[in-house]
Amino acid sequence: MPELSRFEGIIVKMLFNDNIQHNKPHVHVYYGEYSASVGIDGELLAGSIPYKQLKMVVGWLALHEEEAYKAWNNAVKGEHFDKIKPL
Repeated sequence: MPELSRFEGIIVKMLFNDNIQHNKPHVHVYYGEYSASVGIDGELLAGSIPYKQLKMVVGWLALHEEEAYKAWNNAVKGEHFDKIKPL
């Protein structure tokens, strides 16, 4: 699973061809022993992550929304996407 970004101990990843289970643009977020799927729109789709870290991810997604959607569009086609710089 390719890494999209990393900040404050949070790892954000995106899968190739990953549009079946959640059927909406999303990222996979890892923080310590926690993992969650979060929509690019900020909706928690699955899993769990501490509230503070979820808010950080939602804020990061809001700041990088255009880049995240571009990465998503490439990933669902199985194409390479660029990493997004942290905050």
